[in-house]
Amino acid sequence: MNFDNDMLAKDLNHTIIKTGLHFILTTDEDDARPVYLSGNFNQWLTQDKEFMMEKVGMGLYHYKFTHDFDYPENLLYKFTKGDWSEVEIDRAGNRTENRSTMKHTGVQKEHVARWRKNWLPFRQSFLPQLMLISDAFEIPQLNKTRKIWALLPHDYDSSDERYPVMYLQDAQNLFNESAEYGNWEIDKKLAVMSEYKIGKIIVIAIEHAEEDRLKEYNVGKTVLGKGQGKKYIRFVTETLKPFVDSNFRTKKDRENTGIGGSSMGGLISIFSGLRYPAVFGKLMIFSPSLWVKPDLKIKIADESIDDTKIYLYAGGDESETMIEHVKSFKNRMLSSEFVKDKMKINLSINKQGKHNETYWGDEFPKAIEWLFFNNKNN
Repeated sequence: MNFDNDMLAKDLNHTIIKTGLHFILTTDEDDARPVYLSGNFNQWLTQDKEFMMEKVGMGLYHYKFTHDFDYPENLLYKFTKGDWSEVEIDRAGNRTENRSTMKHTGVQKEHVARWRKNWLPFRQSFLPQLMLISDAFEIPQLNKTRKIWALLPHDYDSSDERYPVMYLQDAQNLFNESAEYGNWEIDKKLAVMSEYKIGKIIVIAIEHAEEDRLKEYNVGKTVLGKGQGKKYIRFVTETLKPFVDSNFRTKKDRENTGIGGSSMGGLISIFSGLRYPAVFGKLMIFSPSLWVKPDLKIKIADESIDDTKIYLYAGGDESETMIEHVKSFKNRMLSSEFVKDKMKINLSINKQGKHNETYWGDEFPKAIEWLFFNNKNN
């Protein structure tokens, strides 16, 4: 903290009327993101506007609890920039333990050295186990073979837990440091989530078909021609999932099974959820290529299925129609006679988001947390 902020903090301390508890926070690393208090007094919500701190200088924040605030006996808390992916960390990049105070009045001075940015940095010891299931897994529906990977929780071999499963398309761009267009870095994101005791999940990563990618991810007749998507979806549901459930400790039910992808991978994931709602209860749909089939009919194969969760993301700098398409898709889903109140859809829009792996990787941990580990009714 610089000299001017040091003086500001002292002045602030001297002018505070000591009724209720006052927090004075200094930080070495500051930006335009607001700072929130999160703790056992607000169910650890990270964007609770009631507990947003007032910025009074560069790297200097203040918050005052109301005089009639109902304090827990031991106040537990952390500082965040609005999300667990942007929570405080120490100078070396390690997670910090919960802060605490028994005070109900006076001044509590705190300091944050650094903040996470999109869950990073990560610790090597929490990286998921990367396993090549097969470099030539048979796809009988298409008479082809494919390379398929499994990312297992870091402590998979030392536990007897069963885990939810997310099936993701385009494995070449999920964790490969040499990918031509970059990668989502899901291995690193999962490492940090595990460190915070969330995100223990098995990811099955299916490589795309290179020059036949568009054909495999295209369902029916579209502007791209006739696709092979129905056969591909059958492969994932009828061949791959039974294999995974037989060879790994999975939670097999639909509530713990998801499918997702980006662009054309997002489109095929939509079709998978609509055609097999009894299999996939979670859909992670990033920047879907809805332009391929703008008249997409919303009809669920099994009308008795409910409680499906869809995390829908789009970037404002992708195309002129991307946000329009995803908003229209969400509205049509929610108004469909086949859906009604059976689905929850979380629409996330990044106005600066581009159509690439960096932005999809940014969204990945937020989507996983909301889909599988958020038990709140939202």
